[in-house]
Amino acid sequence: MTDRFTGREAALRVDGERLWASLERMAQIGATAKGGVCRLALSEIDKDGRDLFVQWTQEAGCAVRVDQMGNIFARRAGKRADAAPILTGSHADSQPTGGRYDGIYGVLGALEIVRALNDAQIETERPIDIVVWTNEEGSRFAPAMIASGVFAGVYPLEYGLSRTATDGTTIGEALRQIGYAGTEPVGGYPVHAAFELHIEQGAILERGGHTIGVVTAGQGQRWYEVTLTGVDAHAGTTPMELRHDALVGAARMIEFIDSLGRRHSPHGRATVGMINARPNSRNTVPGECFFTIECRHPEASVLDSMDASLREALADIATRTGLEARIEQIFDYAPVAFDPACVNAVREAAQLLDLPHADIVSGAGHDACYVARVAPTGMVFIPCVDGLSHNEGEAITPQWAEAGANVLLHAVLASAGAAGYR
Repeated sequence: MTDRFTGREAALRVDGERLWASLERMAQIGATAKGGVCRLALSEIDKDGRDLFVQWTQEAGCAVRVDQMGNIFARRAGKRADAAPILTGSHADSQPTGGRYDGIYGVLGALEIVRALNDAQIETERPIDIVVWTNEEGSRFAPAMIASGVFAGVYPLEYGLSRTATDGTTIGEALRQIGYAGTEPVGGYPVHAAFELHIEQGAILERGGHTIGVVTAGQGQRWYEVTLTGVDAHAGTTPMELRHDALVGAARMIEFIDSLGRRHSPHGRATVGMINARPNSRNTVPGECFFTIECRHPEASVLDSMDASLREALADIATRTGLEARIEQIFDYAPVAFDPACVNAVREAAQLLDLPHADIVSGAGHDACYVARVAPTGMVFIPCVDGLSHNEGEAITPQWAEAGANVLLHAVLASAGAAGYR
């Protein structure tokens, strides 16, 4: 146990039963028959969840403000009103068949630490802002993490507000429809430190017997679109040696992509998630095939190497199968190294609480990855059962939920300035 923590603040804990009750109550909003939730960004159901969050934070004495991207900030005042705040929270929107804890656990965990501080009548030096980020999932509006991206200056406000759902509704229009088109500027104010509490969405912690993941970095991502062009031909009359089969070329490329991800283990990821063969007729040799590639790794140099390997393999396969090949990189999300001081605050909090913990790299993208561009940032992970997420069967235990919130509490206290921390 570290000796950095002393006094009554070091003995402070959240109310685990209250946190679990809050999670269960919020899960009723957008509940699905299979036990998950469907709270698509800026839908009427998302509005209901937002309204409940605002109600709860106001009852906890927080002052609520909403920015032009619909991000909600609920502030617990500190002794120094002019001090840069500690920012903590996550997102409330979900996938169409999403789980009960992805995102919202970080929001309600942050609310619970404010409630715990209120119960103990502890005043921090710095304010604490609980944040709900708009459209983290990117399911209704693409791209993902759009509002935290605007906050961090990655995207201009106009771009964020103009993103469109499949029904033609823009983010700006949807914000007005549900009453969350705020007037506050997006970003541009100092943040002393930021923390995001989240389920792992993987199986590393559970399999390793760890309750807490000390997140050191977030993986970079690169997305590609590939088109292989051959010749449409009769499936019965065209000899095998005379075919220019685009789907066969794609199959060989997919096998290479899988091996590429495995070659860069443990952190490498390489995935083909979408494929379309044309003309998609059962008795025609496919003359064209479109597919997507996604590569992930926490080191930019490795992503560069994966990129070079992809292009070389694609050219070689195209030559051997008599195809034309076109590859276009459409997204480049740089790897993120989280702030050493914030990472250490999380690690020391886990040590204080005597919780099994391990350093971990986030395989998923999170709002914290964009926030890290403008403020010192850290993340806290807890396990999820069997690593299942983006699924209605997503599950955590009350004990994990409480443990993660306690780690967040002490990391925030150490950063916000409390009497028992030095």
